[in-house]
Amino acid sequence: MRTLSLVTAALVGCLTLPTTATAAPAPAAPGADCALKGTTGWTDEGHDTDPVRFQHAVGTHRVLTLFVDFPDAPATGPTDPYAAQLAPAAGWLRTASYGQARLDITPLHRWIRMPAASTSYGFRRGLTFEAHERYLRDAVAAADPYADFSRYDMVYVVPTREAAAISFSPTYLFDPATPGVTADGRRVRWAVTFGQDMWRWGPKVADHESGHTFGLPDLYAFAGETHRFVGGWDLMGNIAGEAPQYLGWHSWKLGWTHDNQVACLATPGRRTVRLAPVERPGGTKIAVVRTGPTTAYVAESRRSEGNDKGTPSTGVLVYKVDSAVPTGEGPVRVVRTYGPGESFTDPAAGVRIDVLTSDHAGDVIRLRATRP
Repeated sequence: MRTLSLVTAALVGCLTLPTTATAAPAPAAPGADCALKGTTGWTDEGHDTDPVRFQHAVGTHRVLTLFVDFPDAPATGPTDPYAAQLAPAAGWLRTASYGQARLDITPLHRWIRMPAASTSYGFRRGLTFEAHERYLRDAVAAADPYADFSRYDMVYVVPTREAAAISFSPTYLFDPATPGVTADGRRVRWAVTFGQDMWRWGPKVADHESGHTFGLPDLYAFAGETHRFVGGWDLMGNIAGEAPQYLGWHSWKLGWTHDNQVACLATPGRRTVRLAPVERPGGTKIAVVRTGPTTAYVAESRRSEGNDKGTPSTGVLVYKVDSAVPTGEGPVRVVRTYGPGESFTDPAAGVRIDVLTSDHAGDVIRLRATRP
């Protein structure tokens, strides 16, 4: 799973911007005016995701699951518990995508013996693309007599629990400049090779890793304190966090939230917006203040569903997006959540976000921008 600090506290809370008396209501800009272009050439927060290197996130994704063991780590039990561990990932993604994305997971219920020892595949941080591709190629070749790979879009490879050397769960994204891995006349473009961490993270590790095949970056930090950028506010950060959901920005990037559900302020002015919680379908999902060619502030309504009193327990989540920042280096940085009467300000960027009212149905906020 691979995938600058938070905005300084001085910019948050009760500080005010220079006078906004002359800020006129902004004309309703199309949501697309706040979409950002990616500049990293890989997984990032841009909306121009490469349609060749990455899967389109809308629709059904046919997944073949292979269960592998090794000469030095033979399996000792059935494959059913392994399949059951990952099966809930399909329901999670269906809910998170408002029914627009589906994982159709087909387990090949037999142990596939790998041709080399588990310790020979180099599964450690810093695993090279070549070593990872070798592992996938060996698994696909060993399973080829038992499955028709032409029927599937993606492959999951699950190791026996006896293979401690296969420790973590990287995503394989094919390189179109190389021969790659093929079977039954079809190239394997996308795969997740699970490790023993799947037993710690649970089924959502499959949603996190599959998110990379859609073009999503890692939101945790590759260096320093791991979860300082977004904590658990997005599944691409801390999978086990307090709100393991995709951010509204990601839902928009993936095509599950549409342009007409995005309130965009791309020029100086102000506008008032009612936000519907991102955990539920329908309504305006995010409000975006664009601050530059690759930067924006985003506000979204968050609710802890299942609250027996029907009252909001989170609030308006504010975060900064920079599509020029690479995966693992903080392309998204959460500020915090805000409640009625609270405001976020960044005087340097000329941005203010006021939370006016909140109820179970969502939040009303006012956006202000004073800089082009």
